[in-house]
Amino acid sequence: MKILMGTKNPGKIQGAKEAFEKYFDNVQIEGIAVNSDVKNQPIDEETFQGAKNRVKNLKQYAKNNNIKADYYIASEAGIINMLGDWIDINVAVIEDSKGLQSVGTSQGFPIPNKYMDEIRKTELGIVMDKIFSGTELHNGKGGISLLTKNEISRIDLTRNAFIMALTTYINGDIWK
Repeated sequence: MKILMGTKNPGKIQGAKEAFEKYFDNVQIEGIAVNSDVKNQPIDEETFQGAKNRVKNLKQYAKNNNIKADYYIASEAGIINMLGDWIDINVAVIEDSKGLQSVGTSQGFPIPNKYMDEIRKTELGIVMDKIFSGTELHNGKGGISLLTKNEISRIDLTRNAFIMALTTYINGDIWK
């Protein structure tokens, strides 16, 4: 099974691979960097739009380069406001070769209001690097690893978001 994913981020690719391997054999994922066409720090609907845009841009890239795939996928991390509380989630979008699209999300973690102004001006990863005196958290296990004392990683969040999106494909016609 050939899957194109709209990122080169190894953690996101690994999370997607783990999700697909739960249900399919011979999973091969090729990461291709494409734009999300939203801000570096997506907020609210931009998170969903960014993931959908990545799939759209990935499909255009594949068409332009005569690449065929069974699935075109992307994920986008962002912050959403839920009844006054800020939550960081991952949104996964999967589109099959026939055009059927599905969306899933990961579990989320709270973002303290006291950091939101700075996050809006930059992005969550930069603020977390500053708070935790680390560097490049967005490329490794992610800030969630620090917040959960290594219990949950970016890979876990990405995997879970893709499992949620896969429910459309793994249950036959009953869930379509």
